[in-house]
Amino acid sequence: MDANPPITMNQTRRQRISEALLSEGGVSYLVPFILLTSCFALWGFANDITNPMVKAFSKIFRMSVTDGTMIQVAFYGGYFVMAFPAAIFIRRYTYKAGVLLGLGLYGLGALLFYPAMLTGAYFPFLIAYFILTCGLSFLETSCNPYILTMGPASTATRRLNLAQCFNPIGSLLGMYVAMNFIQNMLDPMDTAQRAELSPEAFAAVRDADLWILVKPYLAIGAVVILMMLLIKNVRMPRNADKQFGGSFATTIKRIFSVAHYREGVVAQFFYVGAQIMCWTFIIQYGTRIFMEAGMGEKEAEVLSQRYNIVAMVLFCSCRFLCTFLLKYFRPSALLRTLAIAGILLTVGVILFQDIWGLYCLVAVSGCMSLMFPTIYGIALDGMGEDAKFGAAGLIMAILGGSILPPLQAAIIDCGTVWHHPAVNVSFILPMICFAVIAVYGQRRLRR
Repeated sequence: MDANPPITMNQTRRQRISEALLSEGGVSYLVPFILLTSCFALWGFANDITNPMVKAFSKIFRMSVTDGTMIQVAFYGGYFVMAFPAAIFIRRYTYKAGVLLGLGLYGLGALLFYPAMLTGAYFPFLIAYFILTCGLSFLETSCNPYILTMGPASTATRRLNLAQCFNPIGSLLGMYVAMNFIQNMLDPMDTAQRAELSPEAFAAVRDADLWILVKPYLAIGAVVILMMLLIKNVRMPRNADKQFGGSFATTIKRIFSVAHYREGVVAQFFYVGAQIMCWTFIIQYGTRIFMEAGMGEKEAEVLSQRYNIVAMVLFCSCRFLCTFLLKYFRPSALLRTLAIAGILLTVGVILFQDIWGLYCLVAVSGCMSLMFPTIYGIALDGMGEDAKFGAAGLIMAILGGSILPPLQAAIIDCGTVWHHPAVNVSFILPMICFAVIAVYGQRRLRR
């Protein structure tokens, strides 16, 4: 028997595909790629364990829903405030340094939940959320463009889509932990019942609930710190870590003069807004349908949340599928096609007033699966060193997730619009968002 058996055609083809995606010039990026994709899952976990906490904190502290939404203000505030400082830091040092600092702030913010719990007050939790999200801003500003550099430029968008496949896996885990280890374990008393408790009894219930809420954050904080130590001790590539001159203002002016980047920031703003709207208000949409069918409100909300989980599973599955399709289709063409499909499905969400509308809303998640990393990759195409600041602008566009959902909520609060349920009509906003994305895909395809 030969010591070195002949290489088959399939083996050669698999090796060539692997090299094209995760190696260049004989250098393999497989291990650094795996470590960075773990970070994608970690920030997905943080995003989707946080959304249900608005209601949890409102109940624990006997607050209004408006006060509870300060969590989202702190959360998105960290993303918005820290994006360009993160870019400046990365430009001064390296992508790896940005990843390490991001993980450090993420872990610190999560661990600060323990002293916040000891105070028994709400405001310290907002500080912890803000610090945690400053870390997420560093991570996203570092990891996304770093992934783009780990191989040939021709496969950069597909590589980023592959890495982003692990983000919804973290999101699903975050949703599962929030539902099973926090929401289902909190004291069942509602806000009105808690208001009738004596100060001593309320404090006892509050402290017990806070300890339940804090434990998952302490666990993820420990995991993040371990990940930071692991990455610190692994040799990572220094791709594009060159030092460039030029002032901050000059760089910003230069990157926003590039049409496909400038339009990409706008498209990303509307995409994130559409994503948050579709995933936030699927509960209200499903609850209306199931209550009209004779179901109680609590049961209708629980069933609607299950449809939300199905939507996330579809999102995750379709991201892997779209990563495969990018081998055969231009990113801008696939982006345009899925945006048009999103428009058609949201028309169904608006017009159908039964379970078919909910099916359309779940299917929208399949269309969204491609959008964030593809817009990101298209916008940063050819940006070179400027991708470090360009990434910050695209991360700041996440602000769309805090500006557009309140507009949809205002429509929903109307009850009825044009003789239609307001919750149905409110999905005109995501439809407009998908139209903006479709136009971006078409314009980029023409160029």
